[in-house]
Amino acid sequence: MTLPQTTPLQIGPHTVTPPVVLAPMAGITNAPFRTLCREFSGGKGLFVSEMITTRALVERNEKTMQLVHFDASEKPRSIQLYGVDPSTVGKAVRMIADEDLADHVDLNFGCPVPKVTRKGGGSALPYKRHLLRAILREAVGNAGSLPVTIKMRKGIDDDHLTYLDAGRIAVEEGVTAVALHGRTASQHYGGTADWDAIARLKEAVTEIPVLGNGDIWCADDAVRMMRETGCDGVVVGRGCLGRPWLFGDLVNAFEGGAGQARPTLREVTAVMRRHAELLGEWLGDERRGVIDFRKHVAWYTKGFALGAQSRQRLALSSSLAELDEHLGALDLDQPWPDGAEGPRGRTAGTKRVVLPDGWLGDPYDTTVAVDADAESDTSGG
Repeated sequence: MTLPQTTPLQIGPHTVTPPVVLAPMAGITNAPFRTLCREFSGGKGLFVSEMITTRALVERNEKTMQLVHFDASEKPRSIQLYGVDPSTVGKAVRMIADEDLADHVDLNFGCPVPKVTRKGGGSALPYKRHLLRAILREAVGNAGSLPVTIKMRKGIDDDHLTYLDAGRIAVEEGVTAVALHGRTASQHYGGTADWDAIARLKEAVTEIPVLGNGDIWCADDAVRMMRETGCDGVVVGRGCLGRPWLFGDLVNAFEGGAGQARPTLREVTAVMRRHAELLGEWLGDERRGVIDFRKHVAWYTKGFALGAQSRQRLALSSSLAELDEHLGALDLDQPWPDGAEGPRGRTAGTKRVVLPDGWLGDPYDTTVAVDADAESDTSGG
């Protein structure tokens, strides 16, 4: 596939080569998973933490403080923040800058889950243009030398699109780059991502990099998105679930190489074992690490002939020894299966977006206020 014409992706002072970003995913892109992806990429690309709630950060919630801990090898350190109150967002960004907690701050305006949108957060928030502007102004104004970026969706639904206005507001408030998931909140993760919207945003926002997100399942998809939309980089989310080696494929593709990783089941299980071990070390408890790893089993083993009982045993493992036993019982000489490609993760179709009462009134309402409890007291999901 012909490579698109690209220039190095600049996120403030950070050059991201190739122009590939790991999307923040709650419960997924913790330090162990970022380590795996970074190892396969040879350290190339940008790897963003899972979502950090601004209030929890400011209040130094114990779980949140663990989530903002980065390995010494992670450079640049990238944090995604979720917030709905301009003042609290500003305090959180100032804390990150003053205490050298990260090198880059991304703001979440893309989450479509009801517990977030019903409080006016995530993908619901850009509909209130002045609230969006106030949050961005506080974030950029308190960031010092740290670059601030945003990740967003097209809008709430097809009748309430916000991405073009949000892109212009981001430019005006000094945001360094914008990433667009080519779906509305009502689509959640169903249907097909609208890459044409990414192209339209790129045409409307020329001053800063525009990154595209949605339906990148292999390296060829990333190259094709950049060629078809003209975007400056790609953000990879569900495509790397159970496939951290995708980042090696992406580096290879953008550097002009051919082919993609097609690991045998033996090679896949070695990555699974390392992933579970890293989680245990990170959590300080082997059992907790293996239990947390359970959600990854189906993604890693998709397409392989395991059988329902073997999958169930793997998904119920509670120790590394137990995981080793179940992995060792598999037919590890299986080659990479043809059915292993394609969508992974949540694929639910269109849903009504849960919003605060009256949210879809005047999008330029300057009196809009969010509830005091709009931010949960924990991070990561």
